[in-house]
Amino acid sequence: MSSNGSVTLLQLGSVVQADKPQVHLLPCEIEQDGPAEVSRYFTSAVKDRKHEMSVSFRGRGLKGQEVSCPQAYTGLVLKEDHKPTTDQEDRTVRVSSVFHHFTYWNLETQPTSDDAVVMAMAWPELAEAIHGSVDDR
Repeated sequence: MSSNGSVTLLQLGSVVQADKPQVHLLPCEIEQDGPAEVSRYFTSAVKDRKHEMSVSFRGRGLKGQEVSCPQAYTGLVLKEDHKPTTDQEDRTVRVSSVFHHFTYWNLETQPTSDDAVVMAMAWPELAEAIHGSVDDR
């Protein structure tokens, strides 16, 4: 429960009906809250040379790599159909899409293992190593 007293409920039944689209994480902020015709404006005509993915988005060069979700994890895209009118009102979200991998893009530079997104995907395994049970032998 959050500090403001509201609860976010997840409609688990929506996972079965969820889309499984290609997911791209772009290095930009889009000031839009609602549907978008992404396939009309972003076509990933990716040039894949020597394991380097590159694409141009609005005239800017992007370099990317495919990143997998950690083992036993699934990525979820959540959608809220009814926005609450106050901070105290409970929220209900449904799963609109699921994914097991996504393409991560950097502006002009090739992604590396030091990028925050790439390191975040390694965190569950690292957390298990740190906090998991220790075998006494």
